[in-house]
Amino acid sequence: MALVVQKYGGTSVGTIDRIRNVARRVAKTYDEGNDVVVIVSAMAGETNKLVALANEMCEFPSEREYDVLVATGEQVSMSLLSMCLQSMGYKAKSYCGFQIPIVTDSVFSKARIEKIDDKKIREDLKSGTIIIVAGFQGVDKDGNITTLGRGGSDTSAVAVAAAVKADVCEIFTDVDGVYTTDPRIVPEASKMEKVSYDEMLEMASLGSKVLQIRSVEFAKKYGVVVHVRSSFNDNPGTLVTKEDADMEAVLVSGITYNKDEAKISVLRVPDKPGIAAKIFSPLSHANITVDMIIQNLSHEGYTDLTFTVPKTDFKKALKIVEETAKETGAASVTSDETIAKVSIVGVGMRSHSGVASKMFQILSQEGINIQMISTSEIKVSCVIDSKYTELAVRVLHEAFDLAKKDIKAE
Repeated sequence: MALVVQKYGGTSVGTIDRIRNVARRVAKTYDEGNDVVVIVSAMAGETNKLVALANEMCEFPSEREYDVLVATGEQVSMSLLSMCLQSMGYKAKSYCGFQIPIVTDSVFSKARIEKIDDKKIREDLKSGTIIIVAGFQGVDKDGNITTLGRGGSDTSAVAVAAAVKADVCEIFTDVDGVYTTDPRIVPEASKMEKVSYDEMLEMASLGSKVLQIRSVEFAKKYGVVVHVRSSFNDNPGTLVTKEDADMEAVLVSGITYNKDEAKISVLRVPDKPGIAAKIFSPLSHANITVDMIIQNLSHEGYTDLTFTVPKTDFKKALKIVEETAKETGAASVTSDETIAKVSIVGVGMRSHSGVASKMFQILSQEGINIQMISTSEIKVSCVIDSKYTELAVRVLHEAFDLAKKDIKAE
């Protein structure tokens, strides 16, 4: 007998028929002698509808009330799945995040899990009950409902798996696993049998929609083996696990892209100590994540600062930066929402040179201008005009020879 945590995304529970399909999968896992805890997302499209309602009501809704609203989507899918399992003759019980409880900090819409009380889950498992938990949501120390950010059900699943010491955490979605790039752009993209935590962290942070970045952070921290697979077939997926020697043999594992960022530039900033802190501290206090940052060489006592932020925070960030720019004596603030970040990722890059220059050369040959560059040990990212995104992904995927049979690390 194993303890299995399964997470089903929005497309997997998007209709009544699909919820019935999920129930059959859960029942099959249970009938094989396993204890089962299930995490569910809201039905496909429901969270977007709730967000649209909030934005229609007012431009900047209360963050607390926003979380109360958007957390309701998961309650629908968890209760429907529980009802379906009960109608099939199984003992099943659903829980909201605050009923477990899944305790988070008080940063609404981007809350971080601080601890999970697994007492109720373990008691129900002992009685043969299948547990259904609403993903994406938690509760702070003051009893307020919180949410974990888009894709937060992945984090819920891995965190619960860590708390109950599950044998495996299966993330069921509408794709077969983790691919070398988006198969919608490159049909020849290959499915990876294994990917390291570090590679998956980079891919998640750089735009891969397969797993939320914080779920991978949890998995790495607590050693949770994550199996990404499709809810629509029984094919093996991709294991996200510890790095091994064979993974280093692959120079570049994947190509990612992200169109969900915007660029802000602060022009002619006085070049003196403390200015960067004055510009970025208000963004930090507003819980806005700044990604890539470039500061130009000082000229006549002035410099330019350019950085990227998530598009979801763009309006808020721009307003803050414009106010800060006036206080610091900067000349002006410009912005651009028509950018994309294209990245190459691979643990093999640690021990190989020339990867970045090859990437720059390939983009140059296609006439694609690079606006910003960011690197780490295992990735190189370039900000480009968003209209060239698909072209960049295709040529890089081909240049690094990723269009081949499944990459295996045996």
